[in-house]
Amino acid sequence: MQYSCAYFRDPEHETLEQAQRNKLVHATSKLQLKPGMTVAEIGSGWGGFAIHLARETGAHVTAVNVSPEQIRAARVYAEAAGVADRVVFRELDYRQLNGQFDRVVSVGMMEHVGIGHFDEYFLKIRELLTPDGYAFVHCIGRMSQPGTTGPFIRKYIFPGAYVPALSETFAATERCGLWCDDMEVLRLHYRYTVKHWRERFAKNRLQAAAIYDERFCRMWEFYLAAVELEFLHGSHMVFQLLLSTKRDAVPITRDFMADFERAAWAKTSG
Repeated sequence: MQYSCAYFRDPEHETLEQAQRNKLVHATSKLQLKPGMTVAEIGSGWGGFAIHLARETGAHVTAVNVSPEQIRAARVYAEAAGVADRVVFRELDYRQLNGQFDRVVSVGMMEHVGIGHFDEYFLKIRELLTPDGYAFVHCIGRMSQPGTTGPFIRKYIFPGAYVPALSETFAATERCGLWCDDMEVLRLHYRYTVKHWRERFAKNRLQAAAIYDERFCRMWEFYLAAVELEFLHGSHMVFQLLLSTKRDAVPITRDFMADFERAAWAKTSG
């Protein structure tokens, strides 16, 4: 039930499920979590990341979302995974969350706060962090100058959404007094992700038409094809940031990320 960009180590051979598991491992590698540490997830989707963090690291996660359907499902998944004692899912606007946490994580959320609310978003992240804590932000971005959301996407798919340029993103973190401790750009990973989605939708088109209608199917096919091509030939990509209020909240080399991932892959293959 992951519906943000997957992470492909071998795009020609990996399944979508494996690539989504890779994404969870890759993100977790950047967090240095230990048992008992606290995490706030803003925009928790179906709960997959929060459950993964609690199960794999022993951290305590408070995850917020404004979708009651997703919150209900996430609670069921957490119970089934045996981590309901370490994950709390709250139906809450992220701006209303209070407290301070060792880590704040946000996957596929920034794109939806709206172009006029980036400062509000980053200031809230800053407010939620402990003095020594840091945040992980995963967001669709563009390598070009600031632009606009296409009218089709704006009207039918993601009303109010906006894909930020890096210049807009960093202008906001600068205004909010946040260090960018690390940045990574995932250029083609979303292209591969959407390709899987498009192909799977095509295989299940009759079922989708029975649930919705032909108009929906044509709209969804156009959306998936357009987005795949944008990530293949256009300016869109995905970026991941680590943000903190202190310059030394994150180690000064990236070795800890690679070490974590190597250990995780070794554990999986072994």
